[in-house]
Amino acid sequence: MRVFVFILIAYLLGSIPSGLWIGKIFYHVNLREHGSGNTGTTNTFRILGAKAGITTFVIDALKGTIATCLPALFGVSVNPLLFGFFAIIGHTFPIFAGFKGGKAVATSAGVLLGYSPIFLIFLLIIFGIVLYLYSMISLASVAAASVGIIGVLVFPACHFILTSYDPLFMIITLAIATLIIVRHRENLSRIRQKKENIVPFGLNLSHQKPVK
Repeated sequence: MRVFVFILIAYLLGSIPSGLWIGKIFYHVNLREHGSGNTGTTNTFRILGAKAGITTFVIDALKGTIATCLPALFGVSVNPLLFGFFAIIGHTFPIFAGFKGGKAVATSAGVLLGYSPIFLIFLLIIFGIVLYLYSMISLASVAAASVGIIGVLVFPACHFILTSYDPLFMIITLAIATLIIVRHRENLSRIRQKKENIVPFGLNLSHQKPVK
């Protein structure tokens, strides 16, 4: 019963639609009606600016970190990834926003921060490299998720970053990474059409020309 209560708390934490609420309360803007219509960090940056975008990213990441730390904070003998996973589910399908949430990148990063910060740093490096080369947050997110899948399958065998196989960590990472990739399917379609949104820096090696 106690575990169920903390799973519910983790889900509700994840369900806080920070970008949507920040837009409505402080900017009187409904993010669902602008840009991609997504309420996550990227669209918040694009529509509301850097201050709102950074705030949204921090809150969304903290949702994952706090949920992952619940067992340590309250002495619950359960793998913390279980709670982190439900925070991600909450972020993706938030009860406070009609079950239409973000793409889980920031909250997933927060979960990794609470569970395996070195692995997170490695994936952030991959994210940063791809972002600089191709100027697309979407592609960088998909690349980091894909490398995450490879990492949990291969790294323990090589004793690189992850020193041993953790079945739950592997299953949840595979599930989260797959979710991130699936949630970016529209972005991947636009990338193939050379119409994906880009950030105002980097090399844009794939020569995207987003529709204004």
